[in-house]
Amino acid sequence: MAGFFTCALDQVLIHLCSCLGGEVNYVCKLEKNLVALEETMKELGDRRADVLRKVQRQESEGLERLNEVEGWLTSVENIQNQVYELLLPRRSELERLCLCGLCAKNLSLSQTYGRKVFEMLREVVDVQAKGAFEVVAGPPTLAVAVERPLPKTVVGQENMLERALVHLMDDGTEMMGLYGMGGVGKTTLLEQINNKFIEHPVDGVEKVIFVVVSSELRVEMIQDTIAEKLGFRPEEWKQKEKSQKMTYLYTRLKTKKFILLLDDIWEEVDLKEIGVPFPTRANGCKVVFTTRSKEVCGQMGVDDPMEVKPLGSNEAWDLFRANVGKITLESHPDILELACQVAGKCRGLPLALNIIGKNMASKRTVEDWERAVYTLASSASEFPGMKDHIFPILKYSYDSLEGEHVKSCFQYCALFPEDFAIKKEKLVDYWICEEFIGKKQEKKMARNEAYVIIGTLVEACLLTEEGNYKYWLPTDKKDKSRVKMHDVVREMALWIASDFGKDKERCIVKAGVGLHEVPTVENWRSVRRMSLMDNKIRNISESPNCPELTTLLFQKNEIVNISGEFFKSMPKLVVLNLSHNSLFHGFPVEISKLVSLRYLDLSDNQAIKHLFAGLLELQKLIYLNLEGTGLTSVSGISNLSSLRTLRLRHNKMSRDSNVMEELQLLEHLEVVTIEICSILVADQLVNASREANVIQAISIRFIEEESILTLPDMAALSKLDMFRSGMVEVNVMRSTSSWNEISTTPSFPNLSTVTLSYCHGLKDLTWLLFAPNLKALYVVSSAQVEDIISKEKAANILTEEVAGTIIPFRKLEHFQVSSLPQLKSIYWSPLPFPRLRKFSIEMCPNLRKLPLNSRSGSSFAGEELVIHNGEQEWIDKVEWEDEATRERFLLSFNPSLY
Repeated sequence: MAGFFTCALDQVLIHLCSCLGGEVNYVCKLEKNLVALEETMKELGDRRADVLRKVQRQESEGLERLNEVEGWLTSVENIQNQVYELLLPRRSELERLCLCGLCAKNLSLSQTYGRKVFEMLREVVDVQAKGAFEVVAGPPTLAVAVERPLPKTVVGQENMLERALVHLMDDGTEMMGLYGMGGVGKTTLLEQINNKFIEHPVDGVEKVIFVVVSSELRVEMIQDTIAEKLGFRPEEWKQKEKSQKMTYLYTRLKTKKFILLLDDIWEEVDLKEIGVPFPTRANGCKVVFTTRSKEVCGQMGVDDPMEVKPLGSNEAWDLFRANVGKITLESHPDILELACQVAGKCRGLPLALNIIGKNMASKRTVEDWERAVYTLASSASEFPGMKDHIFPILKYSYDSLEGEHVKSCFQYCALFPEDFAIKKEKLVDYWICEEFIGKKQEKKMARNEAYVIIGTLVEACLLTEEGNYKYWLPTDKKDKSRVKMHDVVREMALWIASDFGKDKERCIVKAGVGLHEVPTVENWRSVRRMSLMDNKIRNISESPNCPELTTLLFQKNEIVNISGEFFKSMPKLVVLNLSHNSLFHGFPVEISKLVSLRYLDLSDNQAIKHLFAGLLELQKLIYLNLEGTGLTSVSGISNLSSLRTLRLRHNKMSRDSNVMEELQLLEHLEVVTIEICSILVADQLVNASREANVIQAISIRFIEEESILTLPDMAALSKLDMFRSGMVEVNVMRSTSSWNEISTTPSFPNLSTVTLSYCHGLKDLTWLLFAPNLKALYVVSSAQVEDIISKEKAANILTEEVAGTIIPFRKLEHFQVSSLPQLKSIYWSPLPFPRLRKFSIEMCPNLRKLPLNSRSGSSFAGEELVIHNGEQEWIDKVEWEDEATRERFLLSFNPSLY
């Protein structure tokens, strides 16, 4: 009877639910829908696992997953997260129901939740249905090889290149070794071999892989480079262990006919450990390597290696002459014969011919050339190996440096890892703190001298200039903000620093070699400089006695703890870099024993939460970098009364109103970087002119809505970043009362880069009229910006006489406006933009008139102004100044690269 009653009641309730409509149905069927959602989600997860397994199997066989499959896998991952969030309140939602789900304690809430469950169930079913793939991967679209850039002048390798290619493509050649002394041209030859497979593809060769190995053999680095060339996905590859990487590479490569080019190996490379199938006649694969040791060739199983020999006398002279230049060689009748003697002293070594040739290019007196012949002859002592033929030649360039301080600066560059791009600005700070320069100079003169020294070292070919990767710049237009030291030159510098090999512990450099602990040192008392950067050291527990140690570089390690004993006996330590140790949280009190310390870099150590007492006792400290730390306050930092450089951006103290008070107590500050997240802190700048004028970089973030930001004159400001701030206006409080002096005394004379993003209250950036030397301007995702320079506001702040003399953006090189829906004008009339090379415009639908005419932009070949925009509809609506302007720029439009 009871069963009959329950059944009847269920029928009544079902009927009642149907009568009440769909909204109540969401409540009535909530429990069933939840069960169905869980079951369907489990099925979807199983299907995803099956698809992913199939994808990974086919990827290991050399195929590439289809975009459709990748999109589906991503959508499953997204919906899994959504279902997880939706099911979290499941229990409480079911408890809210009563009367078999017919009613609820809060019907509205239950209906809302029930509807979400129903809609999510339908979405999961839809995604599941789309996951039935017959094909999940296809043939890869990777290029056979990636072209390698070659030196400007390559002389005398034509015959060697031809011989190497013939030997390599012989069916009997499985592994080929190229050996020779450092700087003889082995890398250049290998790069030419690589490029030949692009110029003249060889039937059957599917992949040519170029890997730079260097002296410290790191298997995982080689694995990672090969994986990148084979198209493995970085986010997945990084998660794999070394042994897994070996298996994946082997599975992928065993189905391919590949050529592996290994540059600069110093010991046997175990192909099996890497995951590279051994080349055989049957598989048609080949391995080519370069080395400085014939012994290594034997270890690699090559008993007939090819020697890369120095150039013959005629070829050497051609290379030397190309570097010296015709004007210098013909500047005096006697120089030609002397130049032949100098070229002969180089013994056909391309590296020496290049370095000495370029160094002599500016020498146009007989005396200079006679001195060169004499010096090369007197210092070219003979001893076995590389030092016999390379060091004496390279040392001539070193000996030609004028002043011991310049030579010390050169040796300092050897403290960094091989092939490391060193920031010039970092070098300058190091050298000043080491007192190589600037002992009795003001800041500007000292820094200028440092940059002159860098230029001298570059001109002497002891360093090469590098730049940050800029995809819109050609190779020869890099920003050149960094320098590199060739590894042979670096070895020579370390040889010199170790008293020509007599005291190898005088300068200990083990940078980027995978150390897990501080290396054993027999005689700490002898150590002057130690560089252990870019390793995996976690704990430092030594208690060394280092009476002569001046430099200690520990950046980019995994340091957690440093023993208090470590710093007790380092009375002369001047430079200490512990940056990029994310788990390092602070010093022991014994850091106060570093009574000579002038440079301390703790940047990018998020675990540092407060200023520790010992640090505040370092009275000689002149450089302190605290950017990217977890500091919430710098209270007490004014105790460091000698500070000249203080870097404070990207930390958690940007709302601390005491920051400016502390800065005001530091009387010797010359460089400050700071982040401000409060209008109250920003307003303090107006009344702190001395402090404002030493700020080099400032980040303004999360300023309150409806506020007005007032900036004082900031003479040293180079970089300004505004992000997610709600201010409605930016004003400039000029120190001079006369606006007529704006062109001669601008408020921001050194401001070179401005980035403004997600600042939705601003309508213009007219204040940029006060920054005449701006080089890069990026304005993105700011909903209310209508003008870059407002004509109305410009008229209000400038007299008619002054307005006629100011032409903004004369030094601008890169300009981006993006996602500015209200932008209507950049400037009201055409501007010359004489240095502008890249103008990117994206998603600015109301911008119709560009401030350009037919004469705008650079007139130098190769530096013409290019406008980047891929929106054809927008391009068609641009209102050009005239037909000549339209013809000038219409063809220059390129799809945006941002």
